Amino acid sequence: MSSLSVFVEGIGLWSPALGDFAALRAQEHGQAVTPPPAKLPATFLPANERRRAPESVLLAVEVAGQAVAMSERSASELPCVFSSAYGDQLISDYMCATLALAPTELSPTRFHNSVHNAPAGYWTIATGCHAASSAICAGPASFGAGLLEAASFSQAEQRPVLLVCSDIAGSGPVGEMNGSRTNFGCALVLAPEQGLHSLAKLVLTLEPHAGLALHPGPPSGAWHEANATAASAWPLLQNLAHGEGHCTLAAAATLALRVSMEKVA
Repeated sequence: MSSLSVFVEGIGLWSPALGDFAALRAQEHGQAVTPPPAKLPATFLPANERRRAPESVLLAVEVAGQAVAMSERSASELPCVFSSAYGDQLISDYMCATLALAPTELSPTRFHNSVHNAPAGYWTIATGCHAASSAICAGPASFGAGLLEAASFSQAEQRPVLLVCSDIAGSGPVGEMNGSRTNFGCALVLAPEQGLHSLAKLVLTLEPHAGLALHPGPPSGAWHEANATAASAWPLLQNLAHGEGHCTLAAAATLALRVSMEKVA
């Protein structure tokens, strides 16, 4: 396919080790970084919603808010793509256990929060956003699939788009199977044309055979390898921190997404 280009205007990031993109950039340049508070601010949510929202929603809203604030765009006008490899694993584990042992005790609130598009729902309601929103999942390729979806929408509709990708630590049998042991979220505001707040230009090209992207090699022990979204997003986030570079991301089981970064004038 021919290349697809978008411009990054805002970047959000959160993990137990890094509280935002500025922390990542400082770390990549050899500076000491203080870990963020364990409690996610998620300030775009009203206080009553923050109290009842699950951790997966707070994580997604936090990084979305960071990216939108950096871009100086209006959250209410941004179409959004939410991507997660496993959804809310804590609630999934709770629901499976409850349905197996005491199905009549299933919490309606937890069931409501278990759907894959719950973070998108909380975000769009809190920001008053009536633009299009979607929630996708592609397993270990969820970050690449989300980036392709958001970039394609941005160019097709000729408008900026918010991409939010996040996964929390796993729990129970599912968590043991997928190996997700830490929280991580990131977000990008992508625009079809260069503007005043453009940070970088991304040139995306689809390629066949994503085996290398899906299985990048033996683990090194780095913390970001303990989360599917972090592991897949890490090469691009490092390039953004340095302002240059190329990487290949999985976009599907048989497709890779080549991402080349160009500096903006």
